[in-house]
Amino acid sequence: MTENRISRWYFGGLSSSAAACLTHPLDLIKVHLQTQQEVRVRMIGMTVNVVRREGYLALYSGLSASLCRQMTYSLSRFGIYETVRDKVNRKNKGLMPFYQKVLLGAFGGFAGGFIGTPADLVNVRMQNDVKLPVKLRRNYAHVFDGLLRVWKEEGIRKLFSGATMASTRGALVSVGQLSCYDQSKQLVLATGYLTDNILTHFLASVIAGGCATILCQPLDVVKTRLMNSKVEYRSVFHCLTETAKLGPKAFYKGLVPAAIRLIPHTVFTFMFLEQLKQHFGEVVVT
Repeated sequence: MTENRISRWYFGGLSSSAAACLTHPLDLIKVHLQTQQEVRVRMIGMTVNVVRREGYLALYSGLSASLCRQMTYSLSRFGIYETVRDKVNRKNKGLMPFYQKVLLGAFGGFAGGFIGTPADLVNVRMQNDVKLPVKLRRNYAHVFDGLLRVWKEEGIRKLFSGATMASTRGALVSVGQLSCYDQSKQLVLATGYLTDNILTHFLASVIAGGCATILCQPLDVVKTRLMNSKVEYRSVFHCLTETAKLGPKAFYKGLVPAAIRLIPHTVFTFMFLEQLKQHFGEVVVT
């Protein structure tokens, strides 16, 4: 009989929040690039513009909303995925096949995406506020102020604006991150060259981050445009057609900063998660 440590249901939310603190400036620049109507400024130029206009702290605009999003969206998807996966593995006395990981990741991500939509909407707005003229800014004091004002001024339905896109994106990014991380880690360990250590976690999370970026970028662009809009788009389909008019490349606008943001975020998330699991995880005897 051997003792193993498994993740607790809330570890995913904690590790994602810690990762978000490190990668938030990259997320902010990605939102700014995606909400441009035409490609006028690239990643470095956009960063310089924000810092020059508002100062270095402007790169952390909307951090409270980002953390709230991680503690709703990521906590839900990790909680669902890891809890079910560990129970199935214990029951079957073996590892889940990849297709089951994909289905479970998609379900967890879809549910998490829906739960995290209100915080995500406020997050996008708070980040985008920095580049708007002073008269047009919403000036939310923090995430809870933003949530309350959207509810009062625009109605509860607006809090779930873009929920379809956010849930679908959540499903795709969770397949890329959770399912691909598990499978990549399994394949790396199967080579016999590496053990379950920090280098294995790093390699598997880089692969997972790349998969997640490519899978979810088109939906991420449409989701950001929908959430940031006031009255420009009547529906998801209208937003899709308007974005398509700008050409196929419009769906991959901000791909490099998205990769630069999502891959490090994925790496930090899983490295924090593995450390939490190793030191504070639930002990299971097998």
